[in-house]
Amino acid sequence: MTMFNRARRFIRFVATMIILGLAGFAIVGLWRHYMVAPWTRDGQVRVEVAAIAPQVSGAIAELRVADNQFVHKGDLLYVIDKADYQVALDAAEADVASKKADLDVKQAQAARREALTSLSTSLEEKQNYAGASAIAKATYQSALASLERAKLNLGRVEVRSPVNGYVTNLLLRQGDYANTGATNIAVIDSDSFWVSGYFEETKMGGIAVGDPVRIELMGYSTPLTGHVDSITRGISTANATASTQGLPSVQAVYTWVRLAQRIPVRVAIDHVPQDVTLAAGMTATVIVEPRHALGESPLTTLIDRLEALWPRR
Repeated sequence: MTMFNRARRFIRFVATMIILGLAGFAIVGLWRHYMVAPWTRDGQVRVEVAAIAPQVSGAIAELRVADNQFVHKGDLLYVIDKADYQVALDAAEADVASKKADLDVKQAQAARREALTSLSTSLEEKQNYAGASAIAKATYQSALASLERAKLNLGRVEVRSPVNGYVTNLLLRQGDYANTGATNIAVIDSDSFWVSGYFEETKMGGIAVGDPVRIELMGYSTPLTGHVDSITRGISTANATASTQGLPSVQAVYTWVRLAQRIPVRVAIDHVPQDVTLAAGMTATVIVEPRHALGESPLTTLIDRLEALWPRR
């Protein structure tokens, strides 16, 4: 019985040590996962938006797109009533013809006076005709410039998309009046999606430009892949704000509570699965997989191998 009791105590001791060892590995693994590993649930899908405004004013004669419609770069979005601009072009063409005829007459008169000798005409008369010819030429050049402007304005009645993307929040209707420089349609650039991950500063040491990234959207089980494109080099600080009498406004600090700042990291998207529909504003979990080790030791190496067997979710 004595040998049996000793064996049982030994087995209990070994089992206890194994359980303590596994618990230790679990604690270290959880510490690395939540406190050291560079990942965050505070991620968001971002995109660039082309805010389109007409370069000429007028009523919308034709609206060629619908809300959420995909358009290619150069596709026609809407057409402004061109009647006034066509009239302006016709007037500019007529003015150019008039100024050209006047220039031809003035140049011919100046040429004839220039050919005469000083016995037939005076030097002053030659200069007057030469000056009138130069003025007529400048007036003709001004008319040509006005004609080019009229042509440009007539071409600008057709407003086209500058990017590939999706028309969004379309409130424009046929008959609405478009004002020069006033945005009235927006196109989401489908080629510009990226993800902004907001990482605690305590995890920034494990992030480098070029590191591969796994992106998990809240509404999809299939992850996206990407890489760290850039890291923001500054965020706003309340201590830099001027207060009463222009003095700095310094926030109170409680030494027992230190909140880690969050630094924006821009993640370029490399691959989007076919079943995933990206939309700006989506919430994402951003997991950076550093190309350099966070720390080399037998314990961390074993944990890395365990994480390879049971991937982080």
